[in-house]
Amino acid sequence: MRRKDFIKIMATLPLSGIASPASSLRKLSTELTATDKFPALFLGHGSPINAIEDNEFVQGFRKIGQTFEKPKAILVISAHWETRGTFVTAMEHPATIHDFGGFPQALFDVQYPAPGSPSLAHETQRIVTKTEVHLDDKWGLDHGSWSVVKHLYPNADVPIIQMSIDYTQPASYHYEIAQQLAELRKKGVLIIGSGNMVHNLRMVAWDKLNTSGYAYEWATIANDKMKKFIQEGNHQALIDFRQQGKEFNLAIPTPEHYLPLIYTLALQEKNEDLFLFNDNSVAGSLTMTSLKIG
Repeated sequence: MRRKDFIKIMATLPLSGIASPASSLRKLSTELTATDKFPALFLGHGSPINAIEDNEFVQGFRKIGQTFEKPKAILVISAHWETRGTFVTAMEHPATIHDFGGFPQALFDVQYPAPGSPSLAHETQRIVTKTEVHLDDKWGLDHGSWSVVKHLYPNADVPIIQMSIDYTQPASYHYEIAQQLAELRKKGVLIIGSGNMVHNLRMVAWDKLNTSGYAYEWATIANDKMKKFIQEGNHQALIDFRQQGKEFNLAIPTPEHYLPLIYTLALQEKNEDLFLFNDNSVAGSLTMTSLKIG
């Protein structure tokens, strides 16, 4: 069964495992108090195998996590949770989802038992008025979430929720939703978009998997152009990614890995610092370029 079909079915089931809004909001009053503004991250997550390796990208995740204090909670927008409509996970104990195949058993053995945060789910539902946000107790944490967050917080001691990507909507819609999430940054919440700026699995150069920095010309052109727009603050050009030429179309054959970048960029305030890291290519048609805002 395709992931999208699974989600459509699950969305119709009762949410019996979700804490009540009243109890969650009571917790919220003490959990999500005002803090200094947290950064926002876009993490190029790449292959799930990064979860159990110690490579340049994993080291980049660890280093960036050391540049700010531990958050009260985390909200992740992962490329691997696409739905019709917008959902947030709202269970107390999200499952670790191994949504991949063909990898070593050691990867399937990984568990990331971080607690959920029904209170953050209800707060997200409250502040997003662009669309109706539905509460979910079926999904959990997919590899776009746990495979990178585990390097930031290996003790799994920070509550975490995921927000889904509505695959029926354009990039402009996702940008507007993300802007409404901005107030969470001042309540101790770290917001992470997890995907890849350049992500074309059909064109992967499998014989170059171990060749650091190998990239097709079109992938380099697209990645460089994306970085230029990011550094100039030209978000509109990135929202209009289908108007940026053939290199962008090759880099983004489908938008699910690209849209988490849009969520992160939408959180950027005027004159806010921006830092690029893990800016390298993998197997010709993937880039791991990541960024920190704030």
